[in-house]
Amino acid sequence: MSQQYPFFEAHGTPRELGQQHGEQAAEQIRGYLDFLAESLQLSREQLRQRALRFQPLFEKFCPELLVEAIGLAEGAKLTLADSLVAQLRGELAQVSDGACTTFAIGPRGTASKTTFVGQTSDNPPELERFGYVLKLRPTGKPAILMWTFGGMLGYHGINEHGVAHFANALGGGPAWKFALSHYSLKRLILEQRSLRDVLRLMREFPVCSNGNYMLADGSGAILDVELTSDGPFVPELQERFLVHSNHYLCSEHACDANFRLSLSDSFPRLERMRALIDSQFGSITLADMQRFLADHDGHPVSICRHSHAGPEGPMLGPSGKTVAALIAEPEQRRLHVTLGNPCENPFVTYSL
Repeated sequence: MSQQYPFFEAHGTPRELGQQHGEQAAEQIRGYLDFLAESLQLSREQLRQRALRFQPLFEKFCPELLVEAIGLAEGAKLTLADSLVAQLRGELAQVSDGACTTFAIGPRGTASKTTFVGQTSDNPPELERFGYVLKLRPTGKPAILMWTFGGMLGYHGINEHGVAHFANALGGGPAWKFALSHYSLKRLILEQRSLRDVLRLMREFPVCSNGNYMLADGSGAILDVELTSDGPFVPELQERFLVHSNHYLCSEHACDANFRLSLSDSFPRLERMRALIDSQFGSITLADMQRFLADHDGHPVSICRHSHAGPEGPMLGPSGKTVAALIAEPEQRRLHVTLGNPCENPFVTYSL
């Protein structure tokens, strides 16, 4: 078995980007759509019907992404409705899945005096079959490197300006509402030039559910934002570094009611990553961050998460595991990615 994710490239207009992406990733897209139907317990036709309800929102808030989704469908030989299903994922059943531990360390904390930002992506293990690294060179927009899967046009990554974002699911918080998924926003973030632009976008873009964003840009700035269906909230800033897992840190939503809807292991994972970074703050290397993401304190529900025989969680079942570990270096425009657990497979480096 290969020790790295497939790598695809696309360039051109939105429609051309989608066509090239869809043609190369057709197998992953088709497999992912079947997996969604099975895991959400909805037929493919039910998913299509639900997805088409969101089309007017794409037309209003991200029309070029809709054109790219049309191209994706053409390239993969699917319908537009199928392509929209891939952009909406669990929102079609108003469910979240995934855990994840994110971090951002500014230049003061690293041996190279540059920024590190990234995460473990904890998800159902089936997603490893549908994942790939995607390099996009859109006409008139910043070049992008993403780790994504199943035809999603927006996921974790970095752009040529050093703008990088990673994410955590959150337990509880404001109620779901009819709006767009976070995945479209994630792509639009990678079209921005700075964190100031990202914050403006977050205030204007309506999302249907809640999620956390760990952000950085090429200037060395770092920021964490808990973006809810009620809008963005910025937790109290730590000057030295940022860490997040799957419970709220902002004062508006950090409460027992939401904590009960969060993964119980979210709290020790947060403290463990904070302790690891704090222990070497000022001299942290890329190798250190790779080691931190492979940490097994609290195994199997550690930072490097493994499938286990324990109880179901409110966000992720016991089969959930780290399907990718990611580290971005914004100033160098580099992204390091593992296929699956970082304790088992090497980080592979991609550059813009």
